[in-house]
Amino acid sequence: MPSDFHQLLSIVDAAYDRKSWHGTNLRGSIRGLSVRQAAWRPSPRRHNIWELVVHAAYWEYAALRRLTDAPRGSFPLKGSNWFTRGESLDERAWRGDVALLDRTHRSLRAAVAQLSSSALAKTPAGSTVSNFALLSGVAAHDLYHAGQIQLLKRLFLDRRRT
Repeated sequence: MPSDFHQLLSIVDAAYDRKSWHGTNLRGSIRGLSVRQAAWRPSPRRHNIWELVVHAAYWEYAALRRLTDAPRGSFPLKGSNWFTRGESLDERAWRGDVALLDRTHRSLRAAVAQLSSSALAKTPAGSTVSNFALLSGVAAHDLYHAGQIQLLKRLFLDRRRT
């Protein structure tokens, strides 16, 4: 595999669950969270951590679908992009959605590991984004939401102190 391939896998890994210089990655940001923390909203029309987790899983699925030509609608949940979560404090459902994120990420990473350098450079018909750009974007998306989760965790704790 070419070095750009190894670099891309390293970036995807660091953004999701590997140690890196930038601090907390997506998986690290949700480690040990209770369902109460995951379901808390800073205000009624704002997303909670739980919804960010499922949103991240959905977009990893969307990238995986593009790389593997999986059929539309094969995401395990009905809908797309944002999924309402946390209306009930169901620990099993929260853990199930974290597991969905993990499974989806592992499947995406396995698909990436199978790509050739030419497939990585390819821009599919109907798209303006190469597979390389898509996958580096997935990593950026994971880190973006990891930062949001870190902020929501802090707001949750600060709320309890006042």
